[in-house]
Amino acid sequence: MLTEKLSLTQIFTMIINFLLGSSIVVGVGIDAKRDAWLVVLIGMFIGLIIMSFYLYLMSLLPGKNIYQIIEYCFSRKVAVLFALVYLSYFIYISSRVIRDFGELITSAILPVTPIEFTILMLMLVIGYILYLGIEVLGRTAEIFSPYMFVFILLLFIFLYAGEKINLTNVQPILSNGIKPLLKSAIPSIIAFPYGELIAFTVIFSHIKDFKVTKRVCLISVFIASLILLSSVFLIIATLGENTAARANFPLLIAARLVSIGEFLERIDVLVVFIMMLGILIKSSVFLYGGLKGIEYIFKIPYRYFAMPVSCIVAMFSIFITLDFSDHLIEGLNVDLFILHVPLEFIIPISITFIVLVKKWKKQRKEEKGVKI
Repeated sequence: MLTEKLSLTQIFTMIINFLLGSSIVVGVGIDAKRDAWLVVLIGMFIGLIIMSFYLYLMSLLPGKNIYQIIEYCFSRKVAVLFALVYLSYFIYISSRVIRDFGELITSAILPVTPIEFTILMLMLVIGYILYLGIEVLGRTAEIFSPYMFVFILLLFIFLYAGEKINLTNVQPILSNGIKPLLKSAIPSIIAFPYGELIAFTVIFSHIKDFKVTKRVCLISVFIASLILLSSVFLIIATLGENTAARANFPLLIAARLVSIGEFLERIDVLVVFIMMLGILIKSSVFLYGGLKGIEYIFKIPYRYFAMPVSCIVAMFSIFITLDFSDHLIEGLNVDLFILHVPLEFIIPISITFIVLVKKWKKQRKEEKGVKI
């Protein structure tokens, strides 16, 4: 199998786009109303802890991905069972992310075009990117991310210049107390989007210099969180808590309100580009995690499965739910305790404990051997 390596710049841009992905599409913490930005602020600090934990887990057995670490803890037979669970989870989440894309394009750009066609076209692109390798995905994020940063900056400037921001919409702070804030933050925003970083436990083994990776990854989580915090703040300040809560794509609605000098309008194309890039990267990362699980089980290079599985994801994303409302309810509520919490936290924490115990026993055994 070919050895694939990612540069720190590529992993940096991939993490930022991954975290923004669906989060910036549907908005996070909006149920906390005018205090939604505080929910993101709390989530940012917890997200840094989550990323540190995943990096620590990977540092215990450098060069191994999550599937290989599970094999180290138990046996290959047990690891194959876990691999089936995780690859199914990764493919499932990839299909949900792609559904976000389909709904976005159908609502914002191509209302007449069938959502099936939109989803299939993007999945063919993702399948081809992954067929070429994870390095191509890294370069894609690296090339297009500067444009994304510029568009985000322009969006914020235009919203401010268009005098659409009303700070009274975010006041008073904590008017309903801290309870709604904590209810929205724990565990919802912890699992989505920060807990989803579990997908990178398949990718960290491809990083060239793992020693400085921790700092780069934490910085990327911090920057993505700041962008997310700023976008949520602007959404509430521009639309107000009630309109923001009713909107499927609140940032897109806020961008459509911009009108400067009656000639600069319809800047929602900037938002669509930001969302599209994030969704493409996020769905690709999850799909790659699933493909590596298939590779681990069958010991066949994942590239052979890239296109067929991409088509399966496309079909699954179409039939996964009836409409966008059900899609959001299932993704943000039903899946939270059934899938996200066990697979993103309980199992990884248990694996970390087992690895530490095995390494401690091995060290004790070696020390006894030296004494003898």
